[in-house]
Amino acid sequence: MSRPLHRRHFLTALGAGAAGIAAAPFVSTARAQETITWKMVTSWPKNFPALGTGANDFAKRIEQLSGGRMRVEVYGAGELVPALEVFDAVSSGTAQMGHSASYYWRGKVPAAQMFTAVPFGMTTQETNAWLYQGDGQALWDALYAKHNLKPFAVGNTGTQMAGWFKREINSLEDMQGLKLRLPGLAGEAMNGIGVTTLNMPGSEIFTSMQTGVLDASDWVGPYNDLAFGLHQVADYYYTSAWNEPSAILEGTVNLDAWQALPDDLKVVVEEAARSANLAMINEFTLRNAEALKTLVEEHGVKLRQFPDEVIQALYDSSQEVLAKQTEADEDSRKILESYRDFQSLVRPFSDVGEFAYLKTRELVSG
Repeated sequence: MSRPLHRRHFLTALGAGAAGIAAAPFVSTARAQETITWKMVTSWPKNFPALGTGANDFAKRIEQLSGGRMRVEVYGAGELVPALEVFDAVSSGTAQMGHSASYYWRGKVPAAQMFTAVPFGMTTQETNAWLYQGDGQALWDALYAKHNLKPFAVGNTGTQMAGWFKREINSLEDMQGLKLRLPGLAGEAMNGIGVTTLNMPGSEIFTSMQTGVLDASDWVGPYNDLAFGLHQVADYYYTSAWNEPSAILEGTVNLDAWQALPDDLKVVVEEAARSANLAMINEFTLRNAEALKTLVEEHGVKLRQFPDEVIQALYDSSQEVLAKQTEADEDSRKILESYRDFQSLVRPFSDVGEFAYLKTRELVSG
């Protein structure tokens, strides 16, 4: 049987310091050169909570830290290019910057998916440590340089929900034939257990659920899901967090534009990305908690966890998906090897540290 979700909270924190914002170089107006104005295209509706506003925040930090030498004009999905064409637009120079999620590009760059999320992978804190302290960023840079791009982590949703379902899932059999919106490696794993997955922009989810194009959908978490009104088209809200235990939002810069920047402005962009990354993590930590309370207490949403047999099937399927991808793509092999090595390194302390504390807190506080 599907099990009601007990009250648990999963903490996320940035694994590398964000103090770099304070160390960014100050540029006096007396020394300011001609203002550099860039365009940023995004995959999010204009000013959409956390995701769209996170892109705005990144642009604002660049302008502030540069002393006004750089300005970034932000365009929501569809304003300059469609939501799922951000990668190509920045690569070609149609825009100098983008804000999106790397798993949208799996059709052209299979290894890119791993820089959003890996099923049953690392937490937000562990992932940021891999990027900032391990070799994650260097591998990401090398992968994207082939496509004339320089990538950054510019936000993270933290642990995501498994999605909205119109009917309760009590067995693996109940998953068969479902039409589910779920991108990335997790979507491929769902295909492996008999689910049909689709990739579509978030703006299309509500109507697709309402009209029967979809039987179920992931999006992000309570904060964004409440904003989209997904509780109006599905009764059951599933956790288990297997699909996106951490989900990086990527900023991309056209590599030609990046290389043309003076060194001090490169530092400005890097530090703006780091601080915007932390700011989004903090925002999601608070807003998801508030929104979950609203969904459950005011809208009567039914929280559930997948049955154990579904989780085991998803784990087995995800390992098969990863094995096939790494066999077929050398970039994927190198990146996943680094990712797994880092996860193996940090997991023992995560288990005896944060995970052990969460269990202890649950024991005494309920």
